[in-house]
Amino acid sequence: MKVFAAAFAAAWFPLAAFAAAPATSFGLSSNQPIAVNADNFVTDLNSGQSTYTGNVIVTQGPVRLHADRLKVSAPGGKAQRMEVDGHVVVDSPNGQAAGDSGVYDVEQQLLRLTGNVVLTKDANVMRGSEIEVSMATGIARMKAAESTGRVQGLFVPQSSGAQVPATTPRNP
Repeated sequence: MKVFAAAFAAAWFPLAAFAAAPATSFGLSSNQPIAVNADNFVTDLNSGQSTYTGNVIVTQGPVRLHADRLKVSAPGGKAQRMEVDGHVVVDSPNGQAAGDSGVYDVEQQLLRLTGNVVLTKDANVMRGSEIEVSMATGIARMKAAESTGRVQGLFVPQSSGAQVPATTPRNP
């Protein structure tokens, strides 16, 4: 679980690098530039609300986030909340996190990915409806999917050579 929490947290650093969370807590450097690419961008200079839409890609170093929409709330130029939704996929050297939507609350240093959450690293897979990661404590909590009522995980030892099933068991 620690590997997945780190992968998920690492994945969000492109959105949160300039925020209060210390990048070194997950071994990442917030000194790297953040690149945001999207089909459209709208900002309200008075409120500090900015929205990127259409094939949004955010990169910082080796970490890349894809989503349909990214909304940044930064009144006074200081980021407070970042939201992504629509086909959210985060790739990092630590693995991949996917879900329907996500939120990073800067003040609480809390990351949340919701809706059909799938975390993968190599052949290892975890599934649930939501994962929440506290950047302050490093504690991650995954909630069960409603359809199964359970959190699902498949962990394959590196030296086992075992065949990996296409999906995790639905009802163990």
